Amino acid sequence: MATRTEKEAVVSSVKESFDKAMAAVFVNFEGIDVEQVTDLRARFRAAGVEYRVVKNRLIKQALKGTALEGNEVLESKLKGMTGVAWSFEDPSAAAKIIKKFRKESDANEKLEFKAGVLDEEVLTADRVENELANLPGKDELRAMLLAQLMAPMQQLVMQLNAPAQNLGYVLDAYRRKQEGEG
Repeated sequence: MATRTEKEAVVSSVKESFDKAMAAVFVNFEGIDVEQVTDLRARFRAAGVEYRVVKNRLIKQALKGTALEGNEVLESKLKGMTGVAWSFEDPSAAAKIIKKFRKESDANEKLEFKAGVLDEEVLTADRVENELANLPGKDELRAMLLAQLMAPMQQLVMQLNAPAQNLGYVLDAYRRKQEGEG
């Protein structure tokens, strides 16, 4: 049994994770075997997501003094076995990993979303799976932004090259005409 100081350390650590995280996803991992959890933890580590199993009571203590304290939706989900995945850089990373993990096999479907937190807003399990998990990631957003920034330059280059390209077409047509007559 953990001592009071050990529990306080866990509460402090969990509170710190909530403070630093952009998003958090709560899952019910009941029915998942050790091999599956090990695989899931490896995926989380690779994506920079922190995953911990924390007692519900300690989560509630960690949320004291925050905007999430006393949130009825979140507190109603803090029952049974709870794992928390915190995303620090990409808010959708944890949700995407869990969604992909669940789709890979029937045994993985036992891992269920309970709720999520995004910018101090509590999301239901459905919203986590259908909205948060479908948000574009940091790299995808960068690529979209880069494409938007490059589009005007690409159009300009195409417009500047058009007269030279058209001249090339005219000269090629003239060459073919000369070869055909000669």
